[in-house]
Amino acid sequence: MDYASMLALVVGLGLPIAVAFAATAQGRAAAAAMEGIARQPEASGDVRSALILSLALIESLVIYVLLAFLLLMGRLPSIADYMDKLAG
Repeated sequence: MDYASMLALVVGLGLPIAVAFAATAQGRAAAAAMEGIARQPEASGDVRSALILSLALIESLVIYVLLAFLLLMGRLPSIADYMDKLAG
């Protein structure tokens, strides 16, 4: 597999995989926060602020992946150029 094919594979799969893992992590964080609030309602303010901070950090990782996605997408050759290169 050549460079352009590998780059297209990484660009096409990198962002969806990162988003899937981030969504799973955010769901688990929210579930744990709701469980903590249910156990100790008087600590709901502290749990809520910790949840918001952790969700922001998780989301920032997805934004970094989006930035890398956009940078790599700009390095992909056009399909016509790639087909010409393969043809000869």
